[in-house]
Amino acid sequence: MILTFIPLAMSVAGAVILIIALLLVAAAIGVVTTWVYAKSVYTPVIKKLEDEKADLQREVSGLKDDVRRLEREIDGCKTKIGELENSISEKEKKIKELQKKSKE
Repeated sequence: MILTFIPLAMSVAGAVILIIALLLVAAAIGVVTTWVYAKSVYTPVIKKLEDEKADLQREVSGLKDDVRRLEREIDGCKTKIGELENSISEKEKKIKELQKKSKE
């Protein structure tokens, strides 16, 4: 009687090991299939996003150049403002002098 259960126990253990091995193989196939599918689907999307990123980086670079150019213009305008303010103060002094001379 005991001898008849030993092959049954071995076959159950063998079946469990076989089932676990088949499940691992199925999981590996699923992982590989998912990886290949994701690569085929998302590669064009990633390429498109990288192209857009490059375009945006070029645009940002152009905008930075514009900012630098405008800052130089602002500095030039500030210099002109300073010169004009000096000119105004000189002309105001001349006006005051002329007013003093005209009163005399």
